[in-house]
Amino acid sequence: MNDLGTLLSDLTSGDTERAEAAAIALPQQEEAALFELGKLSKNSHVETRWWATRALAGFPQAEAGNLLMARLQDDESSVRYCAALALGQQKREPVIPALIEALASKDPLFARLAGDALVAHGAAAVEPLLASLESLPIAAKIEATRSLALIGDTRAISALFKLADSDSPTLEHWVSEGLEKMGVGMRFFQANE
Repeated sequence: MNDLGTLLSDLTSGDTERAEAAAIALPQQEEAALFELGKLSKNSHVETRWWATRALAGFPQAEAGNLLMARLQDDESSVRYCAALALGQQKREPVIPALIEALASKDPLFARLAGDALVAHGAAAVEPLLASLESLPIAAKIEATRSLALIGDTRAISALFKLADSDSPTLEHWVSEGLEKMGVGMRFFQANE
């Protein structure tokens, strides 16, 4: 196993293969690596922040989740995307509110990645999504509804029914998909015939 200094050097080397190998190995270095990655995640160089964020995805410690949440606010979109993907892998309940907030981003890809991370959190994301659904702007509401539809938790049925008559065809699509997945979509449409 490489020592921490070598792994960090590889991570920031500019060589994609070495950096990826280091990102995979760094979690074995535990707290010492986490501390160093926390510093690197605030580095002025975008590529360094990106690789630090990528490496943080493999850490089980709660502090890794906190560092990744901070990167959701990064100035560089690629770092934000990486953080959202990493938070989907980690599945930590305390990050759910930050991911819901990211649904309202003006960057549609970032909002979609945040929604995907919420889907990865599964049932744990349902209640927070339901609690925020009505207050979200339309684009964020579409992403939240998509997340609820893909999770497929029956606790969302009532909220989805309330959105069924939306002026947004995209929102109506995800309502229909969600209800269908939950086994009530066909009955809902047959009842209105």
